Parts: sequence; structure tokens; C-alpha cells
Amino acid sequence: MFKRLGLFLPVQMPLPDAIRVVQYAELRGFEAIWQAERVLLRDSLVVLAALGAVTTRIKLGASVLDPWTRNAGLIATSLVTLDELAPDRILCGLGGWTDGEAARVGIARDRPLLALREVTNALSELIAGRIVSRSGEFVTLLNAQIPEHEMRLQSRRIPIYLGGTAPRTLALAGELADGALLNYLVTPAYTRAALNEIRRGAAVTHRPIEFIDRPQLIACSVNRNRAQAMAEAQRFVAGAVLAQPALMQANGVAASLIDVIVRTASETGLDAAAHLVPEEVLLALMAVGTPDDVRRKVNDYLDAGATSPVLYCIGDDIRFMIDVFTDPYLS
Repeated sequence: MFKRLGLFLPVQMPLPDAIRVVQYAELRGFEAIWQAERVLLRDSLVVLAALGAVTTRIKLGASVLDPWTRNAGLIATSLVTLDELAPDRILCGLGGWTDGEAARVGIARDRPLLALREVTNALSELIAGRIVSRSGEFVTLLNAQIPEHEMRLQSRRIPIYLGGTAPRTLALAGELADGALLNYLVTPAYTRAALNEIRRGAAVTHRPIEFIDRPQLIACSVNRNRAQAMAEAQRFVAGAVLAQPALMQANGVAASLIDVIVRTASETGLDAAAHLVPEEVLLALMAVGTPDDVRRKVNDYLDAGATSPVLYCIGDDIRFMIDVFTDPYLS
């Protein structure tokens, strides 16, 4: 079976449900959860605080914090406070939103790579307890330091992951971060290409690729009834096409298919558009089908270079999905 398992919590999951799901995932041996954060939808750090108070072992990740609305000092303070609640269980994901999301809250998404670089460097130093002075485009700190008892400071570890799809973001993760949080709705071939970009960045700072964690978000639609799993996956992918057509085209969905899905959804609704998503697209971009089907597909991503799956349940029965990946005899 799988040595390491992660669970992705989408923004639409109510907090009481998230608490119960994460407690169950911890009971079943999952290593980590990653709480989604989107503009005006969910504050991941608040959710992590709630989860940290009711769990004892599972790691808690933010997926992902942006480098514009929270400055580096505030992010570091929040992470260290969470680490006090859940020692050595906090994972920091940093990433960059879309232009549309940023515009809704008046943020100019300028120079995202530089923003990620400056914030990552500052966070690493602040979390380590150093006195930090920096004057950059996105980070300005003057003799900033987070005070803490020396013993806890020496043992504290809060890994920083960069989340993103673009090659330069992946290379930056290899250069600076503890890990790269790989995106979902991509093919295993994309994961292999991503590994090369991470390796290229790691060479800049002379780090072995083995030092850089590479958890992979994987959309998973699993059902003993294969047709039902496919139907749920079709609706999910159609929704993704409507929300981020450019990203889906970059991920391999034909522009002509995207145009038809968008036009059909606008004219007759998402359900009608969902039927247009062909099975080969689903099989390429996600883990879909029976328990055996989805386990095989997740292994394809691991073989391509991911270090652990972070499973995003498509459908209502998230406990069944958790069981599928922790019980090798479940079929």
C-alpha cells in the first residue's frame, strides 16, 4: 500500500465536517492534510488551528497562502503560533492565486516569482529565530525577530512548500523551498516534467532532489460503480474548465473542447456540459473509477516523481476514499 498519504480539504467543506474527516484520516494513518485557501472563501490558518486542537499526530498544511495580502512577518507569526498548538505538524504552502482572484480584492498580482522568493527567504529566517533586516519590493523588515524559548526554537521545524504549475515556480521551489506542492488535474507526464524543473532549481543551490518533498494533489473520483465515478468526474472537470480555461488548456485539454464546454454551460447549464467531457480526458488528468483503478493511477503519479499523493475527493463519500487507500483488500 501507500507509505505516505495526504488529504486535500476543499474550501466548500463545512468546518464541522472537516474536523470529523481529518480525525478519521488521522485514525486511518494519513500523514497530512492540506486545507485549501481561496480569495473570500476560506482562511486556511483558522481551519488549521481548529484541526490542531482536535488531532494529535497528523500534519496540517495551508494550500496555499499568498505573498501579497499577508506580509512575511504576519505569516511567520501565525505559523509559529500554530506550531505552539501542534508542534512539528505545521506545513506552510505559498502560492500565487489567479489574476481574476487578485483583482476582486484590489491586489495587483505583480512579479509573483519575486514575491515568492522574497517571502520564502524571509520566512525561513524568521521561523529559525534570526534577526532579519530586508528591504525588497515585497518584504521590508527592520531588525525583526520572533522571540521564543531557546529549546523550542532549536527543535522547531516548519517546512515551506511552493505551490504552482508553471516551470519557473517549480524551479524556484527546487532552489529555495523544502518542497513543491504539485497541482491536480495534470497528467503523470506533467509530473515527470515538473520533476525536471525542480531538479534544475535544486542544482542552483547544490541540493539533491531527494531533499525536496514533492506531494502531488490528485483529484480522485472513486466508486464501486465505475459509471457513477465517471459521471462525478465529468462534472468536476467541466467546472474546472469553466473556472480556469487557460489552465486546463495548458494541462492538455483541447481548445476546441474547452470552447464547446464553455458555450454549452452558458446556454444549457453545467450538467449538459459535463456530458461532453470524454473519458480519455478524465483518465489522463485524475484518478477515476473503481478502487483498483484509482490506486493504480495514483501509483502512476508516484512513479513519475511525486513523493506522496494528496487526495482530493470528488464526490460525497470521502470516508470511502480514505478507506480505499488504507485498506488493500477493499475493492
